[in-house]
Amino acid sequence: TSPVIRGHWILKNLIGAETPPPPPDVPALDGVISESLPIRERLAKHRESATCASCHNILDPIGFALENYDAIGRFRDWMDGRPVDAQGGFADGSKFEGVSGLEEVLLRRPELFVSTLTEKLLTYALGRGLEYYDAPTVRGIVSRASEQNWRFSELISGIVSSVPFTQRNASE
Repeated sequence: TSPVIRGHWILKNLIGAETPPPPPDVPALDGVISESLPIRERLAKHRESATCASCHNILDPIGFALENYDAIGRFRDWMDGRPVDAQGGFADGSKFEGVSGLEEVLLRRPELFVSTLTEKLLTYALGRGLEYYDAPTVRGIVSRASEQNWRFSELISGIVSSVPFTQRNASE
């Protein structure tokens, strides 16, 4: 139940932001930082290194929003005899509590999630990765969806009527 992995997943799959891979020489937390500390404190110690902080200042706070969920998705209020702290935040300074707080923050900028969802759906529909020349199509679909109150059906209609989809090769 790593906040780092969860934060990376949220950024990549819900917001469409990529994070750089970790440097090759970063030691694991185990053995370097006391395992008796809560994960939030262990990661705070890890962020004391400037090299580590550059990514972890972005990933960790987002990942803490899902801290109430264990490795198999069960909700928990306590972990290791301590109450779960699901306070999270984004690099822009916005703070939130748990999944509902994350959802509220994402709903303030629906174009981020809808753009990412559109890219993923279009990738699936085309059977290939997106290229730079697909960007206007994605922007157009998202723009039309915004005019229709972000309706999912508008995304699907936009994809199936798009030039990349209607003019794809059968061999693709």
